[in-house]
Amino acid sequence: MTIKGPRPLVGLGLKSQHFEEILGRSPASHCVDFFEVHAENFMGAGGASHHCLQAVHERYALSIHGVGLSLGSACGLNEAHLARFCDLVDRYTPLLVSDHLAWCRDGTFYYNDLLPLPLNAEVLDLVSDHVHEVQDLLGRRMLVENPSTYLSFASSCKEEPDFLLELVHRTGCGLLLDVNNVFVSGCNLGFSAADYLACIPASVVGEVHLAGHSIVPLAEREAEALRIDDHGSKVCDEVWQLFADWLSAQEEISHLHTLVEWDTRVPEFDVLLDQASIAKDVIAHA
Repeated sequence: MTIKGPRPLVGLGLKSQHFEEILGRSPASHCVDFFEVHAENFMGAGGASHHCLQAVHERYALSIHGVGLSLGSACGLNEAHLARFCDLVDRYTPLLVSDHLAWCRDGTFYYNDLLPLPLNAEVLDLVSDHVHEVQDLLGRRMLVENPSTYLSFASSCKEEPDFLLELVHRTGCGLLLDVNNVFVSGCNLGFSAADYLACIPASVVGEVHLAGHSIVPLAEREAEALRIDDHGSKVCDEVWQLFADWLSAQEEISHLHTLVEWDTRVPEFDVLLDQASIAKDVIAHA
């Protein structure tokens, strides 16, 4: 692994309870280079949320991460939602723009989750068309994140890394590689997370996500448990190791930015800073 160009950046999710502390600190006083926000939390025209976000944006780079584009919906993209998404990107010119390989919309009804897709040629055509549509309106590349999964489809005929790489080839998008999601899915579905990551070159990745997850015992199968991607705890040792091993296998990572996600049971800001510091150490010593 070599760093030849601009250094890789490390970021955190921006939480409202930390606004004052973030703005009260000098950016040089800690290890955070950018903040990521969920697009759907800032789709109003104004108000306190935009006032705070603008203040943060004046001092830090931003990443805008969508959870509602529903790239895999058979009913097509919601034009009004997409327009608001593009307006937000235009307003803040973020470092990174992303959403998920998932669906959450059926007509006018939205599900409060990122639902999985069968990985086959028909779905690849559908998602490719939607990524093209988003990128054409944005006038820039977007990143598509691999989801956490808890089941597989009988109609799937492609492995997820192959599906994602073909999506990149067809659309020119990049990948948001969520290492925790790979680990969670591997544990739940019985595949090797390390083998999955070995298929993904850093050259197609624009951002990496790291997060914590919970473990729920399965009452009907005493020796087994389900891992839930809830972003409510520190990154586990196994995910740190997968991240370090994957970085070490790459030829060049100067373009690669890393985010530590923590969305539920949000701790004090210093706990998040500690996680960002670990990410910087892993990048430096991989």
